[in-house]
Amino acid sequence: MTQLLLPDAGGALSPYVLEGSPWSTTPPVAPFNRVVFSATHVVADPFSAADPASGGAIDWDATLAYRRYLADLGLGIAEAMDTAQRGMGLSWADSLTLIRRTKEALEGTKVPIFNGCGTDHLNPSDVRSLDDVVDAYLEQVEAIQGAGSRLILMASRALARVARTPEDYLAVYRRVLARADQPVVLHWLGDMFDPELKGYWGVHDLTAARDIALQVIAENPSKVDGIKISLLDKEREIDMRRRLPAAVKMYTGDDFNYPELIAGDAQGYSHALLGIFDAIAPAASHALGALAQGDTARFMEILAPTVPLSRRIFGAPTRFYKTGVVFLAYLNGHQPHMVMLAGHQAMRPLPYFIDIFKLADAAGLLRDPDLAAARMKRFLGAYGVEG
Repeated sequence: MTQLLLPDAGGALSPYVLEGSPWSTTPPVAPFNRVVFSATHVVADPFSAADPASGGAIDWDATLAYRRYLADLGLGIAEAMDTAQRGMGLSWADSLTLIRRTKEALEGTKVPIFNGCGTDHLNPSDVRSLDDVVDAYLEQVEAIQGAGSRLILMASRALARVARTPEDYLAVYRRVLARADQPVVLHWLGDMFDPELKGYWGVHDLTAARDIALQVIAENPSKVDGIKISLLDKEREIDMRRRLPAAVKMYTGDDFNYPELIAGDAQGYSHALLGIFDAIAPAASHALGALAQGDTARFMEILAPTVPLSRRIFGAPTRFYKTGVVFLAYLNGHQPHMVMLAGHQAMRPLPYFIDIFKLADAAGLLRDPDLAAARMKRFLGAYGVEG
């Protein structure tokens, strides 16, 4: 029996006994019947002298090892996305290196790998025209496709800044998609994930925004594999899913309601492109295996305890969810520290980490309880908690 002392809101310590039964990390025995991507975090190099204000440096060995771990569990990789701190510490130059190295590291695996393509090498305040946005997108399109890799067309802060009408969005996406060698995944990221994307698609009404995104797809049917929406609103996702052309996939990005969206209903289901799968990979793999065998009840049963954990990790301010994802990787021994690019390990309060520890235990996501407890004690010591 593993236990430790945890503080309450007032700092008083009380015993906590770990009770979870850790999920095994055995590879799936059969292919999943959903296309599944885990958006994946990067591991920072704590010994680098690089200024955190400029992002910092990456521990490439640990970063790539984590991708191999996810691939062994059958999860595809959504590389260089917001989970990897894209736009919040991860530069475009490091993103491209990451894309290339991940492709090389996972050569020979059967998991799909798609890669974030955006305009983040631009300072939005320096952008003057839609041409600037298109040129920036195409620079990344050509670099990623030149590496032999597939695209996730990420939402652009620069476009959100200079576009004035929905037609501006349509014109930009039309020009960029024309240069895609293979069908891409579009990414509609809500402003809870990135406040600079408020009013994306040129309107503030989400129903009108849905219609613009659908028009982009309708105008470019051969260029779109699917669309990921991250609005944390299951009804909007279901509504849009039912309006998509039959050949276009819906990838859920709803880290609050993913089990029922992936399970689907009589009219269809969502595939997955989720940051939370980085943190709950073993449970996700087991659940998806059950779903592929036709056991939807078991799929829902496995994922049910992960939902409170995910809702806490992605709670407001949602854009700092990466801190919780990295914390779980630290507790589980995938990296020896909690240092993040741009110092983001400091972007959540202590009660957040305590809740994640408890919720991960309840979901069977602390793979070595003794190690997790020892690391939690060490972590608490940095806050002056001794016990």
